[in-house]
Amino acid sequence: MSRPLTAAERRARWLALLLPAALLAGAWGSQLIGHLFPCEMCHWQRWPHYAALPFALLAFVVPQRSIAKAFVILAALLIAVSGAIGVAHAGVEYHWWNGFTACTQTVDLRGLGPEARLDALMRAPVVRCDVAQWSLAGISLAGFNAILSLGGAGLILWWMRTSR
Repeated sequence: MSRPLTAAERRARWLALLLPAALLAGAWGSQLIGHLFPCEMCHWQRWPHYAALPFALLAFVVPQRSIAKAFVILAALLIAVSGAIGVAHAGVEYHWWNGFTACTQTVDLRGLGPEARLDALMRAPVVRCDVAQWSLAGISLAGFNAILSLGGAGLILWWMRTSR
């Protein structure tokens, strides 16, 4: 029988679950409540968080300590990937470098005739990846994702390392 997780490992496991959940809730809240349409790079930042959640959840249910620790570390690495994409996106917004993608359309054109497509495109907002839709103290949502994701992933990995 494996020994139980240490206090630091339990904290890391909780952070690996709550951080991506909170960041995704914030992203979806800003989209659905705040009416901020995500650009393509915004969506890119969400995917690693979606992937981190199942691993963090699995860390709560597997009985083997070594496997639970591996799931927490994997979740932390996925959170860090989102943070790295956030750095890239923030750099595009601050015009430190060129973007990787074209502007994003926010309308579904499937099943529409040519005239309806044109009308839908003309009414749809264009979301640019190089323009921050919202910022606080000069930090965009991509910047906040970078800070929180990289900082959180670092803290998770630190807690996992100190528990050895």
